[in-house]
Amino acid sequence: MSDTASSPQLKRVMGPGLLLLFIVGDILGTGIYALTGRVANEVGGAVWLPFVLAFVVAVITAFSYLELVTKYPQAAGAALYTHKAFGIHFLTYMVTFTVMASGITSASTAARAFSANFVEAFDLDIGEGIGITALGLTFMLVVALINLRGVGESVKTNIVLTCVELSGLLIIILIGMWALGIGEGDFSRVLDVDTGDRSVFGAVVAGTALAFFAMIGFEDSVNMAEECKNPTRIFPRVLLLGLGITGLIYVLVSVTAIALVPAVELGTGDTPLLKVVEAGAPAFPVGIFAFITMFAVANTALINMLMASRLVYGIAREGVLPAALGRVHPTRRTPYVAIVFTTLLAFGLVTFVGEVPELGGTTALLLLIVFAIVNVSVLVLRRRPIDHPHFRTPTVLPVLGAASCIFLVSPLVDRPVVQYRIAAVLLGLGAVLWLITWLLAKRRGGRGPTIDPEHLVEK
Repeated sequence: MSDTASSPQLKRVMGPGLLLLFIVGDILGTGIYALTGRVANEVGGAVWLPFVLAFVVAVITAFSYLELVTKYPQAAGAALYTHKAFGIHFLTYMVTFTVMASGITSASTAARAFSANFVEAFDLDIGEGIGITALGLTFMLVVALINLRGVGESVKTNIVLTCVELSGLLIIILIGMWALGIGEGDFSRVLDVDTGDRSVFGAVVAGTALAFFAMIGFEDSVNMAEECKNPTRIFPRVLLLGLGITGLIYVLVSVTAIALVPAVELGTGDTPLLKVVEAGAPAFPVGIFAFITMFAVANTALINMLMASRLVYGIAREGVLPAALGRVHPTRRTPYVAIVFTTLLAFGLVTFVGEVPELGGTTALLLLIVFAIVNVSVLVLRRRPIDHPHFRTPTVLPVLGAASCIFLVSPLVDRPVVQYRIAAVLLGLGAVLWLITWLLAKRRGGRGPTIDPEHLVEK
């Protein structure tokens, strides 16, 4: 800890514009491209409603993040806040491992979406089973090889990626405006609610739990706090503006989608937005849109696998996981063992789960657990004032945030049991790894693993 104060500080290069692009780019991606149809399966034509409710839950939790990131503007996120609030090393570790696991499930979701769009782009006839799985595994292998080689992430690169992701969604919105202008499509469908034999409340809540996957990503921006100019001042308005922009885009995209493609058809397969392009603009080259989608979800996968492998490396470097996971390649200077470990987990998910809704829903489930803890952390840390001004959220919001997140992860939501099973296996693996490290430390006469979240993130 003493070395931290004397070490060089991260360069503050991000102003409001670059931070906004980072936030928007981090939220946009696999969720809206792959899950719009699955949400339509839950609620019918009112597919926009779960996205609105997911947006509300995300904004409430974002207020908690704003208080904490302006109070502790350091690059460690939820792990740092949990540690400062509770000081329990195992809880801090499990929060960190949960974030890591959510990155792997998110990347696995992207792999499945990438495979489906690859098949459409090249008009391949390989079936929905082994062929799609093989493509997904190949995709994850390529991501791992890029990760092993070393990827120089920069804000300028993020701008390019954001523009590509955004262009695909703007194409959908423009197609919807064109259809509305010439009298095509059936915009009355956006008010139809078809929940089958379930109650409207239950169906909408289930749809919201799934749609929440499209709103995640904003929490990653807190890791950029040390590289922002005056984060206490700019973070609140920029984060809320970024959420507002993405929320508006999602609503417009979902309204356009259901107006041009009936819910039953939209909810079939893993390429819902391709169907919207085909229905609303038959002359538009569908292959080009498929490539845009592939690029968007590939970016999501790469970012998440980079994050997951670096977190595993950081935890191992802290002595909380087996030391082998913290090894660095002598020439590439990349955490190659952590990359292999996280890639194998992703292989398992793509092979044995392989469905976009289950993987995306598990990602949302894992992060909702983290968000619930962050909301409670705000209330705990209120009792510990600091010596600089910071954003303060109204007390009712973290209370509502914690309650809504806990509700969305509870069995009261009609969430597929497989999502709980996947989450339990991943978190159980994390607990076993902690136990192994603890036993090894005790055998060597140590006091067991401890974790300092401020050391987990390296730039």
